[in-house]
Amino acid sequence: MADPSSYRPQPGEIPDSPGVYRFRDEHRRVIYVGKAKSLRQRLANYFQDLTNLHPRTRTMVTTATSVEWTVVSTEVEALQLEYTWIKEFDPRFNVKYRDDKSYPYLAVTMNEEFPRVQVMRGQKRKGVRYFGPYSHAWAIRDTVDLLLRVFPVRTCSAGVFKNAARTGRPCLLGYIGKCSAPCVGRISPEDHRELAEEFSDFMAGRTGTYLRRLEKQMMQAAEDMEYERAARLRDDIEALKKAMEKNAVVLTDATDADLIAVAEDELEAAVQIFHVRGGRVRGQRGWVTDKVEDVTTGALVEHALQQLYGEETGDSVPKEVLVPALPDPIEPVQDWLTGRRGSNVSLRIPQRGDKKALMETVQRNALQALALHKTKRASDLTTRSRALEEIADALELDSAPLRIECYDISHLQGEDVVASMVVFEDGLQRKGEYRRFQIKGFEGQDDVRSMHEVITRRFRRYLAEKEKTGEWADGDVLTEEDGRPKRFAYPPQLVVVDGGQPQVAAAKKALDGLGIDDIAVCGLAKRLEEVWVPGEDDPVVLPRSSEGLYLLQRVRDEAHRFAITYQRTKRTKRLRTSPLDEVPGLGETRKQALIKHFGSVKRLRSATIDQIQEVPGIGRKTAETIAVALAKAAPAAPAVNTATGEIMEEEEPETTAGSFGEPVSAGPPDERRGQET
Repeated sequence: MADPSSYRPQPGEIPDSPGVYRFRDEHRRVIYVGKAKSLRQRLANYFQDLTNLHPRTRTMVTTATSVEWTVVSTEVEALQLEYTWIKEFDPRFNVKYRDDKSYPYLAVTMNEEFPRVQVMRGQKRKGVRYFGPYSHAWAIRDTVDLLLRVFPVRTCSAGVFKNAARTGRPCLLGYIGKCSAPCVGRISPEDHRELAEEFSDFMAGRTGTYLRRLEKQMMQAAEDMEYERAARLRDDIEALKKAMEKNAVVLTDATDADLIAVAEDELEAAVQIFHVRGGRVRGQRGWVTDKVEDVTTGALVEHALQQLYGEETGDSVPKEVLVPALPDPIEPVQDWLTGRRGSNVSLRIPQRGDKKALMETVQRNALQALALHKTKRASDLTTRSRALEEIADALELDSAPLRIECYDISHLQGEDVVASMVVFEDGLQRKGEYRRFQIKGFEGQDDVRSMHEVITRRFRRYLAEKEKTGEWADGDVLTEEDGRPKRFAYPPQLVVVDGGQPQVAAAKKALDGLGIDDIAVCGLAKRLEEVWVPGEDDPVVLPRSSEGLYLLQRVRDEAHRFAITYQRTKRTKRLRTSPLDEVPGLGETRKQALIKHFGSVKRLRSATIDQIQEVPGIGRKTAETIAVALAKAAPAAPAVNTATGEIMEEEEPETTAGSFGEPVSAGPPDERRGQET
């Protein structure tokens, strides 16, 4: 007997939306399928005090060992999907139909002289058109009752039909206009069959023609002042619209297709597959995969197709496969699918209609699967603790690295070299402690020297602040005068660098040069996700499913994102022209000194020659040259308020520079949050 609390989902994991859920036992057999308007509220009812549950429910939740769910758009979809899975899995704890028959269908007996609309169960018959299945027979009768106003097709049994033909008197439906009464010859067999075909076409989804025709007739009747007829047509239109409720889970009769949706981010991708056979969702599959490399959605779809149909042949490969993006090129993949099936297979992106609506449902399930996966891996305290423990074991650390700092170098062909530092504490991001570094000592594609410089600058500042305050006990907080934590006062337990053995060696050399020997160092190489440690010729290989590797990937990729964002910002600023660029003999160092002293070119332009001379390294002759050049330079076009037409004063932003690394607060708001704009 299982304890329901052992597999109870964590708070926030269950979506507050319609869906279908399944309980499974220890052998992965589905033992119960249910539907809910709100999955969160419904599933919460199962995980309460066992004494408050119905005995049958209590037996079910103690037999189960796991629960899973699928999100849909509406309750109608949930009802239909619940039926599909009940038929597929035959769960032992589900309530059976009392008559022990299959779900009812709406059938039109086109194999008879006078086709009849009726409810049918059991095996399908040749020559009969079926619509459904429906959850209840009364739902079919309600739909038929609405449609008989417009399509008065025969619904009576063979006995009633023969009796009416013998007496020459139609049944009640014939008298009230809900049957065309073919039994007494009010309509010919040909016209009645045409009426039945129109009814079938409407049920199959071809509704626009009839609605437009009735609306045109209604408008014409109103113009002719036949108001009673117009009102009747209006009621007919309303009846058709009520009967037009669509269900995205059920497609057109006899549709065989697989729908594949992908939800992805920088690290992982979730794939969801709905298998549709005979117009109904027969099954669902899904998995989450790590993105080892930068792959497109089309490439992810191609991998999914290979995994799905690699060992399938014949009818196991459907006639149609609907995907969110096409592989590039598509022809080899489509030919491969055709060879597996033995006949043509259509691989395409749905653009409209029921298939697009169902694809949106599959996409929502993929997004939910990815969100649930990340919630379990990133937010769950147990998972984060396991990740830190796995890292400690792999790197042979004395304790779990509660604070991890990761560094990455970014440049564009050796220009605008920058570095980033991101911080994770207890497996979670601390964006307020991110830092950015400008590498000014040299230019070039030398990530090793850049890494050595960044690590040296960061930990030299750490030692300087430690020396100011002296040794401190664990738990003491170093603060600035305004009460905020010092920038580099907290040492990490682990330094991660983006790169392989050379970058790791450079980081370790920098720490050794500063006399720091109590901080572990490792590197994560992108190509094979290998973990490198100092002094080892071979990398540490963590399993692909390792939570520790997943955390290191998140840290590394966040550092890469932050570095490349800063590098792009600097490149954009560099490409902007400045009036100081026209001053002969003025290098980058003195340009930066001028901007740092005055804050902006606008303030520099209004300064006197004596004020310009106050800047270190600027003599009188150079100051005079700068003043003349700025006077000749045309000022930027003023900003205009489009609402009032007034000229707006605009202050150029001041720049900041830090020798030890720029705090994130020195950047724009989006940079402070650590998010790309």
